[in-house]
Amino acid sequence: MIDATDLPSREHAQPHRKAVLMALLWITLIAGIVFATLNIRAGNGPLAMVEIVMATYSVFLMWAVRRTRHLDRWLLAYSLPFFSAMMFALYVPRSTVSVFGWILLVPILSHLLHGRKLGLAISLFFTGVATAIFLFKFHDSPIYMKPIPLLNMGILTLCILTFSHVYEVSRERSENKLLRLARTDFLTGLANRVMFEEVFEKETHRAQRELTPLSLILLDLDFFKSVNDRYGHEMGDRVLVHVARLIRKRLRLSDLACRFGGEEFAILLPDTHIKQAMTVAEELRTTVAERPLVYDGTTISQTMSLGVAEIGPDGSTLEDLLAFADERLYLAKGKGRNRVAGPQWLDAETVSSPNS
Repeated sequence: MIDATDLPSREHAQPHRKAVLMALLWITLIAGIVFATLNIRAGNGPLAMVEIVMATYSVFLMWAVRRTRHLDRWLLAYSLPFFSAMMFALYVPRSTVSVFGWILLVPILSHLLHGRKLGLAISLFFTGVATAIFLFKFHDSPIYMKPIPLLNMGILTLCILTFSHVYEVSRERSENKLLRLARTDFLTGLANRVMFEEVFEKETHRAQRELTPLSLILLDLDFFKSVNDRYGHEMGDRVLVHVARLIRKRLRLSDLACRFGGEEFAILLPDTHIKQAMTVAEELRTTVAERPLVYDGTTISQTMSLGVAEIGPDGSTLEDLLAFADERLYLAKGKGRNRVAGPQWLDAETVSSPNS
């Protein structure tokens, strides 16, 4: 079953990374123009040409990034040429040793743009290339090959690399924790309506693209108010957690269960047509009815009524499916509760019950 804690952290980090990228593009444009002018005056034509190309490329990326839905590709399209241009600036014969200070930006920018995994890989690669260029250019220079300055520079680079990675790991964990809280029902641990709507939209697009079925079950616990009135709200919460646990155990990894609020739940079933969804609903109904909550010497039996709908025959939006499923749920309640109701065209006996 889809877990509400399984979050696409990269997807939610996109606005943050897009803002960082746009800021870097402006800096690259301005710095490219300034340094290209200085290098032309200094007679360093090749480096000036690279800086002009990067400045021009930044203008193109500004235009492209504003219109793209695939930000990850453009992040790489910026960082790889930018770091490569940086390596070229380190390599050209007329560059001074102070240029190597720019390499300290690589770990910071890599992690800001690409996250902890890819950011670390890019940082290690270009830091290694810069180290190789430094040793190639200055291996025979006694001034730059003294142990203490080299050790200081190495430790500083390692510290910045480590701090950048640790910060990004901590940021992702904090962000994921906040997202889990925002998309998870605090009592049952199931998804809440926010996550349900997000997953429904994605699964709807996939169903339309791959021509696969998609069904929904809406269920409501029968006479749940009497449980709260008789045993108290704390015991009522235990019943909700118990039912949620039973639902979770029955579903597949691809399914999503959600607590809509109170004693109402919804279940999304990808790759499932309505007849299969009816079978799943009946199994859930039987499981809950036959497995009461036993707690501290008290046994509480619980039943539920369920309505089923399928995308296509019952509409194309979540509102459509919920409306049909809700109508059928109340049909099940009207027939005596503890039943599953589907569309009338399924069979003459549209409502399944313990006696059917």
